[in-house]
Formats: sequence, structure tokens, C-alpha cells
Amino acid sequence: MATSISLIGAPTDIGAGTRGASMGPEALRVAGLQQALQDHGLAVSDRGNLSGPPNPWLPPENGYRHLDEVVAWNQTVHAAVLAELQAGQLPILLGGDHCLGIGSISAVARHCRTVGKKLRVLWLDAHADFNTSTLTPSGNIHGMPVACLCGHGPEALVQIGGSVPAIQPKVVRQIGIRSVDAGEKRFVHQAGLEVFDMRYIDEMGMRHTMELALATLDANTHLHVSFDVDFLDPEIAPGVGTTVPGGPTYREAQLCMEMIADTGRLRSLDVMELNPALDIRNKTAELAVDLIESLFGKSTLMRDRS
Repeated sequence: MATSISLIGAPTDIGAGTRGASMGPEALRVAGLQQALQDHGLAVSDRGNLSGPPNPWLPPENGYRHLDEVVAWNQTVHAAVLAELQAGQLPILLGGDHCLGIGSISAVARHCRTVGKKLRVLWLDAHADFNTSTLTPSGNIHGMPVACLCGHGPEALVQIGGSVPAIQPKVVRQIGIRSVDAGEKRFVHQAGLEVFDMRYIDEMGMRHTMELALATLDANTHLHVSFDVDFLDPEIAPGVGTTVPGGPTYREAQLCMEMIADTGRLRSLDVMELNPALDIRNKTAELAVDLIESLFGKSTLMRDRS
């Protein structure tokens, strides 16, 4: 695993329906993310915050809310993440709402095409985020990033990565899903997305789920994790704008992260939708830092990863 990490703040809630995710990057810093990773022997550079248009807080137009502003933010994110990958760094994008996954993952996909690597995306989320302008009940673009990445969305968003679609549905594994809109369900099925929803996790367990989600990774695979904090059960992680009961427990989430770490393939990470305005004494940010540490190898005992 690359040991040189770049933190990139993207302080916007432009694609969300609730204000506050713009404060997420600072909450993760306050919770000690940089020091926690450095304590594991990692070199960590904080690149500060990207800048983009403010949130005008307007109603949707033609099925999209704040489309121009979302495009601007994602173009900026794409450029920043791509630059870090090209420099041999492991970028961690500190969101911000999950619409920013369009810019981040399209940059990762572009990098993989350039260097000839396969891509695997783990989408840890309560939501499938596979809406379109015709399916969305809200127009909020943070419910559309996976669809946009797979080529279903406005031209300005789907072409950010220089190739349309940026990714194929087959590279994505969605984990923890438990809230999908009616039309979106059909679209997910039609697209062939591989979804390990909470019923699957309840029936088969997190270990089996992650074994399948991580199957066939090899030395030529770039593993990207897009971690929406609402993946977690709101009992342990209240600081998100779109809580859905019945998510993974603390131990299930830790196992998920530890099994990802065991692969040694993690090369880029998004941490999205943390909303300190809805949190309790920054506990969700502290939990997120704890889980990110596990992604980078923290475990209770020394384990042989050979």
C-alpha cells in the first residue's frame, strides 16, 4: 500500500437537501484524522480545502438542483484528485456531500485507464445513489453520483472524467444499502449493479459480504472506497443529513474496514456526508476517524498480512 497520503477538503453541501456537510472536512480535522494516520507510520499531507461556488439554496430546475454549481465543484475535485494520483499519492477526499464522488471517482477511473489498472469501487452507503432527473423525488444530485459515473446524467457531469461512461456498473460493489427509491430500484436492477443490501448482510454476515465484494482483486487492481457516513447505523453515527435506521453496527463496520485493509489494495478514499450541524459533540467524526484508521491497518492484535 502507498504510505503517502494527501487530505483534500471539499467543503460544500451543494448536492444535498440539508445544509451542514460543508463543515465535514473541518470536523474530521478536529477529530484528529491527520495525527491518527501519522501515528500508524503514514506520511500525511493536508492540502487544505478546495474552493467552489457557494450554495445558493434554490429549488430544482429540470430535475436537477444547483447543476452548474455541482459541475464546478466536481471539475475542481476531479483535477485535485487526479493530480495527487499522478504524483503517486493516496488521496483522501474529505466531503462535503456525496455528489462529489462524481469528480473523485471519474479521476480515479481516468488514472486507471492511463496506467492500465483495473478498478474496483466499494460504495459504502445507505443509498444506491442511482437516481436520474426523471427518477429523483428531490432533484438533489447527491442521490445521483453512481448513475452519473455510469453515464446516466447531464452531459456536463457524465463527461468530467474524459470518457463516457467514466465506469461500468460491474466495477462497483454497493454495501449497506437500505433506502432505494421505487424507480431507482428498477434502474439499479436493469443496470446490473452488484448490491449487498442490509438484508443480505443480516442473512449472510459482513464477513461473507466482504469476501464477495473483494473477490478477484489482484496486484493490478486499484481499490477505491467511497464511504458515505450514513452507511453506519444512526445510533452510532447521528451526524448525517439522511439517516436511515438499521445500518451496520460498530463491529460490522470495523470488520468491513479491516477486511479492506487486509487486501493491501486501497489506493483512494472518499469520506462523505459528515454533517457536524446534526452531530453530538463530534462523535460521528471521531467514529469516522476510528474507521479510517482501520482502513489503514489498525487492528486489536498484530496480524500477518503476508
